[in-house]
Amino acid sequence: MSAVDVVIMAAGKGTRMKSKRPKVLHTLAGRPLLRHVLDSAAALGARQVVVVTGHGAIEVEAACAGWAGAGVQKDSNPAVQSVRQEPQLGTGHAVQQAAPLLADDGVTLILNGDVPLVRPDTLRALIAACGGERVALLTVDTGEDAGAYGRIVREAGAPAGADAPVHAIVEAKDASAEQRALTEWYSGVMAAPTRLLKKYLAQLDDRNAQKEFYLTDVVKHAVADGTPVQALKIADAVEVAGVNSPQQLAELERQTQLRTAQALMAAGVRLADPARLDVRGDLTCGQDVEIDVGCIFEGRVTLGDDVRIGAHCVIANAQIANGAVIHPFTHIDGGQEGAQVGPGALVGPFARLRPGADLGAEVHIGNFVEVKNSTLAAGAKANHLAYLGDATVGERVNYGAGSITANYDGANKHRTVIEADVHVGSNCVLVAPVTLGAGGTVGGGSTITKSTPPGALSVARGKQVSLPNWQRPTKKPAADKAS
Repeated sequence: MSAVDVVIMAAGKGTRMKSKRPKVLHTLAGRPLLRHVLDSAAALGARQVVVVTGHGAIEVEAACAGWAGAGVQKDSNPAVQSVRQEPQLGTGHAVQQAAPLLADDGVTLILNGDVPLVRPDTLRALIAACGGERVALLTVDTGEDAGAYGRIVREAGAPAGADAPVHAIVEAKDASAEQRALTEWYSGVMAAPTRLLKKYLAQLDDRNAQKEFYLTDVVKHAVADGTPVQALKIADAVEVAGVNSPQQLAELERQTQLRTAQALMAAGVRLADPARLDVRGDLTCGQDVEIDVGCIFEGRVTLGDDVRIGAHCVIANAQIANGAVIHPFTHIDGGQEGAQVGPGALVGPFARLRPGADLGAEVHIGNFVEVKNSTLAAGAKANHLAYLGDATVGERVNYGAGSITANYDGANKHRTVIEADVHVGSNCVLVAPVTLGAGGTVGGGSTITKSTPPGALSVARGKQVSLPNWQRPTKKPAADKAS
């Protein structure tokens, strides 16, 4: 099979988006539209990708460079090059800019940077239809009005039940009334032998209503040259839906999220309401996972068997082990380091786990507790209104309400070590660096600035003083104030 080179058209201004941001960099399911298309190219094993830029070229090219070197994909991603279309004279003119970078021995697949949901399997079928010798078009026929899309005109006289070869694509503004009645339309996705594509691109002209160089006229020149034009027809318009406005972006977001929800439920995940789920990254679920309403998952999130996620949680870059329960309104953001929640742990409600939070088995993190860059061993508990930053917490530690680790001295971060079976009373301040010895107890309200020995009771607070018969100040009468 011929090598595949991908051309992505990403030069458009996107006027209807009403945004300074280039249209292809607006996000869908947590990723820029262009990123979806680049990921599809990588899934095909493309030899190279050429992105045609124009409006916001510097930003778009920077995004391409960032994708090419990103994370675990960088060794498998195809080479990415950018060419600029200046001025912008139509879709055919855009592909003409990429043509010099395409080798004649391959197949060129043309995609659009604002059409993010074309499945790799569909693209593979289109490339197979091309076969290295035909022009292959991805078309849609829902039996409804095709709106502003170019109509597919097929040759007459095909055998009954067979799809006739494509004779032409007629742009909506150039179509006759009879042609506008056609319901099969061109998606903008095309595969063609590169050597032939270059030939037909060179023959394009701007003699049309838009005074632009139409890529669709490649079909006209292929037919005249005797090259077969094959259409791969699909019925799912969402797969090739483009984004031209905030409204269309929002509609496509809901369609995307609903498809994700349906896939999760098909795998056994129980969703309280599939319409109230947002996955903006990669979510992997074990068996018997339950997710309540209004939850958002970002980055890479893994949920083990029997995990329960309460309502309105936001979870990013985290691994949550079997049997853990994340109570409602919890915020977990593991950042680049990732957050870990151990088996059977309980987190929330209203808890916050930040990058480097690592909770062992059966750990309890309660309401309004924040954990950052800290490890909590099995059975440790911080149930109320507490902060643990840059801390190592041993097994079965009980960390009192209102207690904090003072881990920052204004210039550097320092670590607090709380050894196994320590009890820290309420409203304590542990001034790092400090170590609390195993089995010790810290009295409530203490400010601990020195390490404590194992098994000791440590109290560091001012002596209580009581003044008998003390009278509170009273307000003076209004007349006295005036004088």
